[in-house]
Amino acid sequence: MGTRLIPLAAPGELRATLSPLGRGPHDPCIALAAHEVWRATHTPDGPATQHLSMVDGGVGVEAFGPGAEWLTERAAALVGADDNGAEFATSDSRIALLHRRYPGLRMTIAGNPIELMVPTILEQKVTSVEAHRAYGRLVRAHGTRAPGPRELLLPPTAAELVALPSFAWHACGVERRRAEIIREVCRRASSIERVAEGGSAVFQDAITSIPGIGVWTATAVAQLAFGDADAVLVGDFHLPAFVAWNLVGEREADDARMLELLEPFRPHRARVVALLGREGAHPPRRAPKRALRDIRRI
Repeated sequence: MGTRLIPLAAPGELRATLSPLGRGPHDPCIALAAHEVWRATHTPDGPATQHLSMVDGGVGVEAFGPGAEWLTERAAALVGADDNGAEFATSDSRIALLHRRYPGLRMTIAGNPIELMVPTILEQKVTSVEAHRAYGRLVRAHGTRAPGPRELLLPPTAAELVALPSFAWHACGVERRRAEIIREVCRRASSIERVAEGGSAVFQDAITSIPGIGVWTATAVAQLAFGDADAVLVGDFHLPAFVAWNLVGEREADDARMLELLEPFRPHRARVVALLGREGAHPPRRAPKRALRDIRRI
């Protein structure tokens, strides 16, 4: 077991910073509370479970399993210890107010892009509820018990996902297209990890050459893997209208309009979207919610 205290020079909010790593309220790989987070993941040294808690002076970290030391050494980046947004300044009064109101919101650097790509690909072209349900089924059916005292599950490894037969994906609610994209990514895991050493921009450019991986998936992973404060999701169904509604009161917008509105905030566009997410409202609906599907019944 590895332990460490990570000092924070400014306030921190563990749940706000790390909640993007959770895939829905029932993600079996992570447990989020107001002042502590448990997280199970794979590392180059083996599986590990990490416990992070807010304490006087910073964040307390303990880890369990073969990868405990590896996780502990990188915990400061995970909790955004060096990302207090001090260099972010804006003349937009509302965003400036949100930035002052939530100084503990930081950009996490989670690393492990392959592990992040799997649930992100599952979120392609479906509702978040459907994607989270499928990911939960996948982990519960094919993951393993994580080390440590907390009952969490480790997601399946890249090799295990490559080996999964088609019927196993279907049983989890994942159709052939997304299953094949995930398997192809997992086949290229070693080369993707090497590319990721070049940073966010190099990573995004490289993985969009993989069939089925577009800008939306690339930026979604880059936000979390690299803590990229400027990686804006393009191609998201709801985000353009959400941004436009909260910044200028426009009910409808496309990606081009969203990027136009966010341009003054570069290189902190993703940070601005995250701040809006704390208090922002969605525009009034003009159509009923999309009906949920269950791939297993198709």
